Amino acid sequence: MKNADIAIIMGSDSDLPQLEEGIRLLQDFGVPFIVEVSSAHRTPERTVQLIREFEKVDGKIIIAAAGGAAHLPGVISAHTRLPVLGVPIPSALDGLDSLLSMVQMPGGIPTAVFGIGKSGAVNAVLFALQILALERPELGGKLDAFREEQRLGVETKNRLLQKKVEDLWES
Repeated sequence: MKNADIAIIMGSDSDLPQLEEGIRLLQDFGVPFIVEVSSAHRTPERTVQLIREFEKVDGKIIIAAAGGAAHLPGVISAHTRLPVLGVPIPSALDGLDSLLSMVQMPGGIPTAVFGIGKSGAVNAVLFALQILALERPELGGKLDAFREEQRLGVETKNRLLQKKVEDLWES
């Protein structure tokens, strides 16, 4: 396994579209990461092996995405002291089943859980970057710049909206 700060482990390759924007953020921020598919139910030994290998290369944070029963983040949390960030994937019940499966971890095995789907994946990545930024100030600067871009984007959208509203009143 190559050295990486963040491991993204998804329960199925069909989860990738939900994670793509978050993966692009990691690329943009220049943070080394790996992406793997492993199932808590179908390949439990592989899941534990991935965790052990990631720990050996001094990995820092695991983002685990799963749908349905969504046990992957909890299983990973049970096998490591590394922070595990769970991303519920939309499924038969619009991801509510995935979300509830993740947030109902028993006391003593913490797993951070984010929103369902794409926005949850982006927030999990941003949260992971915030954790890494505690020891890497250059990431903090990049996060500040990212937030500034968001702020400017909202201001631009507001100006465009105000123009549309103004045009409506003039019609």
